[in-house]
Amino acid sequence: MKIYVLVEDYSGYESPFLAQHGISLLIEKDGKRVLFDTGQSAEPLLHNMKLLGINPSSIDYVFLSHCHYDHTGGLLGILQAIGRRIPVIAHPTIFRRHFIVEPYLREVGVPFRKEEIEELADLYLVDEPLRILEGVYSTGEIREREEFERGELGVYTIQNGKRVKDELMDDMSLAIKTWMGLVVVSGCSHAGIVGIVKRAMRITGETRVRAVVGGFHLIEATEERIGRTVREFQRLGVEEVYTGHCTGLDAEAAFLKAYGERFHKLHSGMVMEF
Repeated sequence: MKIYVLVEDYSGYESPFLAQHGISLLIEKDGKRVLFDTGQSAEPLLHNMKLLGINPSSIDYVFLSHCHYDHTGGLLGILQAIGRRIPVIAHPTIFRRHFIVEPYLREVGVPFRKEEIEELADLYLVDEPLRILEGVYSTGEIREREEFERGELGVYTIQNGKRVKDELMDDMSLAIKTWMGLVVVSGCSHAGIVGIVKRAMRITGETRVRAVVGGFHLIEATEERIGRTVREFQRLGVEEVYTGHCTGLDAEAAFLKAYGERFHKLHSGMVMEF
């Protein structure tokens, strides 16, 4: 299995690849390709795919981890580049109104309508675990969240005409079984990365966690939460960590200290093999 980093917040040292706040990964397994998130816009993805020798038409599935614009904004452009109808897998509430009010009212969810996607692709909106390929599963909605990973995000939605806090229940990840163990791929980990890893282990029955890949959303986390997260990774036996995007410098430093050479900072153009 290979995982290509099509776009990330960081492009690397002396790199020809483009960076952008957001993330998009391409998972290649058993001759099939799953696009995991689409960044803010399609242009840097398509540029980087060209450098990697990847034709957009080779993509078989799109998986959206959650509604945020920096994970979904490139979807329309990517589907147009793919040029044929393929499944797009996401949570049933992904197209809801999702916004912030500080410093001003701003929509931060999917930047287009559901109908626009349905013109180009087949939507599979499922909140339960879903087998996408042999050994590749959506975690579904993460309902069992770790208490220490709960936090205030300052995002809202509208229910029955009222503004309510949005718990981002649409946050989903991928659990991938390999001969080397379980690989967990997350977008922003709003559900809590430790809870996500535990959910992936339950779904797959795997006890060996080969790697966790993605953004961990610890950028504003306390030192206590970061330390607890690192210790839980070690207790669960996570062997390697590949992270960036919304993880934050303090958390990356803590993982680097704990994991040494088994810590890897994500960057555009990076290729992982498992």
